[in-house]
Amino acid sequence: MNTEESDLTMRESDTERSQFVPVTTISDSQAIRCVDFHPNGRLYAVGSNSKTFRICQYPQLSKLRPGQLNCPPSVLCKRTKHHRGSIYCTCWSSDGELIATGSNDKTIKYMRFNNDTNQMVGHEVELNMHDGTVRDMCFLDNQSTKSRLLVSGGAGDCKIYVTDCVTGMPFQMFSGHTGHISSLYSWNHSMFVSGSQDQTIRFWDIRVNVAVNSFDQEFKGGALQNSPVTAVSVDPTGRLLVSGHSDSACVLFDIRGNRLIQRFYPHNAEIRCVRFSPSAYYMLTCSYDNTIKLTDLQGDLANELSSVLVAKHKDKAITIRWHPTEFSFISTSADKTATLWALPPP
Repeated sequence: MNTEESDLTMRESDTERSQFVPVTTISDSQAIRCVDFHPNGRLYAVGSNSKTFRICQYPQLSKLRPGQLNCPPSVLCKRTKHHRGSIYCTCWSSDGELIATGSNDKTIKYMRFNNDTNQMVGHEVELNMHDGTVRDMCFLDNQSTKSRLLVSGGAGDCKIYVTDCVTGMPFQMFSGHTGHISSLYSWNHSMFVSGSQDQTIRFWDIRVNVAVNSFDQEFKGGALQNSPVTAVSVDPTGRLLVSGHSDSACVLFDIRGNRLIQRFYPHNAEIRCVRFSPSAYYMLTCSYDNTIKLTDLQGDLANELSSVLVAKHKDKAITIRWHPTEFSFISTSADKTATLWALPPP
């Protein structure tokens, strides 16, 4: 267990001390839909319905004092009208050298990023193969071959595309879903999982052209309970899958055992995003009930899981992302903010 997570465990009996506090907040003129941390944790990218794209500096939490909390972050790069429509999703490549955005203008843009100057450089590449809103993306990065592939999906034709970022050309297309793609997640360089409005979850391997596994409403006695899948995430080991649903359910699966572990309800409205912590000791969920909940995954996962409120927005919570090494996270909301949350300094 890392220092931050051990610290939280020791504070569990002290509600006030274990409550996350807002550290920085970006305010926008419209809802903020997406955020992603740079792999080194020193930066994060934010995309808004206002078409504005920002890259912000992550603060040194240890140096913050109570009077410095909840101030605007340092914005290192800002592009207005980055897309012709709202920015729905953003993601970094694992080396931080590419940053991509997807929009309801049906396009994807990706750009090179200079990790020394913290600026986007060169010409952006625009992809136009989607015929609907691009709702989610993820990179598949093979460090041995230095190849970078971008997986994308969304509304429209319900297809998932894989683009070679060297050529800028989609070279693979996956069919199978019959509803809009809500969520995509990758945990290694060849496999990813997708969640859809068609109430199914599918596992894909770019080495084959069909889904290698799927969970649907018929799986193990109706595990998905006829509810659209709104979010998916896999733990770093590739052992556990969690899905979020429009009926406010979370469903936890054992991937390797191909079995349902349990279904639970941490929220009372549609779940929009789910994420395991980097060590998978905890899980974050955010919901249209405006809240972010933290679920403790230490112990027998078949037993009742404990979820606690750790943050709240004034309107629907849309996206959450854990910091890659510190026990902090960012959430975005329809209240037109993106907030970095961390435990209060001792």
